[in-house]
Amino acid sequence: MKRDKSQNSISRRNFLKAAAVSGAAAGALGVPLFAKAASATTITIRMQSMWDDGTLGYTLFKEFTENVGAMSEGKLVVKPFSAKAIVGTMEMFDAVKAGFFEAMHTSDTYQPGKIPCGTFLSSYPFGMDRPDQWETWYNALGGKEIAREAYAAHNIYWLGPIQHGDNIIHSKIPIRSFEDFQGKKMRFPGGMIAEIFRAAGVSTLVLPGGAVLPALEKGVIDGADFVGAAINYNLGFGKVAKYIILGPPATPCLHQPVDTQSIGINMKTWNSIPKHLQNLLELAIKDFSWKQYTAVQAADIVAYNKLQEEQGVEIIRLKDSDIAKFKKFAPELWVKWAKKHPLAMKAFKSQWEFMKSTKVGYYTDADLVDRDGKKLTL
Repeated sequence: MKRDKSQNSISRRNFLKAAAVSGAAAGALGVPLFAKAASATTITIRMQSMWDDGTLGYTLFKEFTENVGAMSEGKLVVKPFSAKAIVGTMEMFDAVKAGFFEAMHTSDTYQPGKIPCGTFLSSYPFGMDRPDQWETWYNALGGKEIAREAYAAHNIYWLGPIQHGDNIIHSKIPIRSFEDFQGKKMRFPGGMIAEIFRAAGVSTLVLPGGAVLPALEKGVIDGADFVGAAINYNLGFGKVAKYIILGPPATPCLHQPVDTQSIGINMKTWNSIPKHLQNLLELAIKDFSWKQYTAVQAADIVAYNKLQEEQGVEIIRLKDSDIAKFKKFAPELWVKWAKKHPLAMKAFKSQWEFMKSTKVGYYTDADLVDRDGKKLTL
């Protein structure tokens, strides 16, 4: 995915503008503009989330930051900020890289131009589709090391994955088949995910989370991919988009079934934290990851009922035959995105071997072909 410079970089003007917002927010919380130790034994860092205030995601994020303070007995304090509280969601990467603030809770898919292997740091169309597979890849098959190497080139230390759940598509128009996607305008996070829908004839647009609902309300887009039922219910998506498009039970989300997020911290800040507090923060992130995942799954069950009963949303499930039509585009997109950077290729190759293994058994080498059946090479 290509983004223009206004989206992918923070200009001096943006920094100054964001500084005013940051200063006001930090002042309200009693935090200095540029975080420093509140005392000889306290380290304070500011962390902005991708979640909007008032959502389940942000509530869980705040609980995580409180847990860090409790676990460290006040030695490490993480001050939480909701989406856009300091800078825009898409600008967090550059802000943390520059040390404008210290840490971010974000999606690795948001910066494919700067972190090409980010495409393979969260689920992608028809790749690994279970959280345990991603945890295995990160913790036992080299994924964590790949992520850290990629982010280190940008002065950011990648701390760990945050599990969330599958993403769903809200639409203002009923979409009951693969063919019904043709000609629609829809929001997707970009990269490979957007490309598989473009292959199906969709006009795609990249928008940060806070801009999705207004775009639906104004008719800028016909539909949008955005996280799961619980958070989308919180945000009021069902009041505007009266259809949710899912795959069949075996493939409920074809494009991002495991919406793994991450936490990154400015490298200088990370190196200034004592080792025992670094270890504590990593453990707190693992705890946060599974608390978010399980809480979201439980909340989604309730939210689907509310979306249908309170907001009149119709749940539409595509057929297996529709999924097969999308799937034929996937292998050539995997290879295309893997070839964008050596780390992207390294990530995909290891995932490909995992998916071919007897343990998983999703594919064989014969499946690595383009839409016309021509063999693809890595």
